[in-house]
Amino acid sequence: MIKFEHVEKSFGRKNVLNDLNLHIKKQETVALVGLSGAGKSVTLKHMVRLLTPTAGRVLIDGEAINEVDGEDLARIRSRFGYLFQSAALLQWLDIGENVALPLREHTKMPNDEIVERVRAVLDKVGLLDDYHKFPSDISGGMQKRAGLARAIITEPQIILYDEPTSGLDPLTSRTIDELIMNLQDGLGVTSVVVTHDMISALKVADRIFMLHMGRLEEVNEPEAFLRTDNKVVRSFLDAQHIDPDFLVGRTL
Repeated sequence: MIKFEHVEKSFGRKNVLNDLNLHIKKQETVALVGLSGAGKSVTLKHMVRLLTPTAGRVLIDGEAINEVDGEDLARIRSRFGYLFQSAALLQWLDIGENVALPLREHTKMPNDEIVERVRAVLDKVGLLDDYHKFPSDISGGMQKRAGLARAIITEPQIILYDEPTSGLDPLTSRTIDELIMNLQDGLGVTSVVVTHDMISALKVADRIFMLHMGRLEEVNEPEAFLRTDNKVVRSFLDAQHIDPDFLVGRTL
């Protein structure tokens, strides 16, 4: 589904991605974790070509998104939904119109159909009663849910999440985790979650990818990830007080 082949990315003299190779399968949820500056968000932005690699290729179902332009780029991008870290809601639009925006900008769907679909996705994320509220009228967690509703309004095949639980309290964070899992089950999408929140990563991910210094340091299922002997991963987990038995007898 998504492959990076020897991807490098430099900003001036700073190398952020260094010969990065990864493969994300169709309909799986992958968590990208690592220290700040490891290249997680930069990797995510390459998937939808918000950034272009200095070298290497980014393949979406075999098509190199970094090598196309115009209609072909728009076609590949249309397969994605993107939840930005800040939710990126427009403050002058109410929640319903924020969610409707991708349909109004990229389709010729009649207004009544747009409203019907917006109401359906707001219902999925528990915000139907907040349709006519403005972003400033709702909490940070509700804004993240509204951003998620906008990300799925076009019925994408791939959803990218940039720090979906950042800045949220633990209870709201777990609510966002449940939404990610429910969307995965209900829509059959491929999900890529960039997160510093290891509890979230362990809960939602089929596999955890750890980036370190712009390279893929470890790829494993959650339980195996916790029990790895990789010293870089162990140091990362120890700093968060997460031991190899963290999941034993625990309901996340």
